[in-house]
Amino acid sequence: MIYLDYSATTPVDKQVLETFNKVSLDFIGNPNSLHKLGVKAKELEISATKQIKELLKLKNHEIIYTSGSSESNNLAIKGICLKHQGIGKHIITTNLEHSSIYGPIGYLQKQGYTVDFVKTKNGLVDMEDLKKILRNDTVLVTIASVNSETGVLQNIEEIAKFLKDKNCYFHVDMTQSIGKVNINFDNIDLVSFSAHKIYGLKGIGCLIKKDNIIIEPLIHGGKSTTIYRSGTPALPLIASLSKALRLSLTDLDKKYQYVEKLNEKLKKELEKFKNVRINSNKNSIPHILNISVLNSKPETFQHALEEYDIYISTQSACSTNNPISKAVYEVTKNEESARHSIRISLSSLTTEEELQKFMEAFLNCYNKFDNLKG
Repeated sequence: MIYLDYSATTPVDKQVLETFNKVSLDFIGNPNSLHKLGVKAKELEISATKQIKELLKLKNHEIIYTSGSSESNNLAIKGICLKHQGIGKHIITTNLEHSSIYGPIGYLQKQGYTVDFVKTKNGLVDMEDLKKILRNDTVLVTIASVNSETGVLQNIEEIAKFLKDKNCYFHVDMTQSIGKVNINFDNIDLVSFSAHKIYGLKGIGCLIKKDNIIIEPLIHGGKSTTIYRSGTPALPLIASLSKALRLSLTDLDKKYQYVEKLNEKLKKELEKFKNVRINSNKNSIPHILNISVLNSKPETFQHALEEYDIYISTQSACSTNNPISKAVYEVTKNEESARHSIRISLSSLTTEEELQKFMEAFLNCYNKFDNLKG
């Protein structure tokens, strides 16, 4: 099997799974219980949370554990907008966001909120346009650090610096950047990410927010790790998230350079094909390579590769059934490219041998569809 869909989800690291299993068996108490078993569990929860803060260099931030990035994004967007309606009901975002951003925004639009989509240049936020559309009643700006389809990495720190003294909140979905690139959190109000993108378990994620920010909870109920998300703390998942984060950040620069080398090699090979367009650009991280194969439908090509036990994706795994990729069109401004796009996502686990076998299978599939078309 050759797995090239790491941006959809990653395989669980055995060390992470071992942590989950050990905590599940050895820490049976509820961290909120007052007896000895509860105190023991609480100590581990505090320790895991402290490690996450240290790893991400968080200073004055609170960690809210969630079920994943979708919940974190919903909590950030609805939580800010519903709690701070006094500022206004205007939201700014981009055409490069995940469906878990558009979903809560769409919900809020039904509640009377208005939305502006900031323009981009080569996928990057146009700072002049952002300055132009920012209003006195803008309550939230939400922009993903890395687009999940094209890999475009935003100038998050520049945007955060600009918004720092503005009367609005800045949320960043870092699901595709945590564990791949370093971004300074200092001027960002809220950050979302999920464990299953960094070789952790599905079902656990984080919303990180500055201590002084108040949000409206989505889940109300009893005591938990925070007043902003009720429910019994999922201690095995929390501990495993801490382990996954530590492992993913180890030798980060070395891993990045390795993936970059793979990306360049793969791109060089794919550029030889007449009916292949490279949609990812110089602003994209090397972990994501989006291309268009113009002589076949994306799903057809995907399933053709699957016959060789090779796994890629078309659009984001959580995207709608729209045949045109909104994100690819935003970056390329080419409808044909957006209609035929597929995503190859790489990892430090990917080998050169795997890419060689991928290219052999790719050539066979390409030729097959080229002959059918002819």
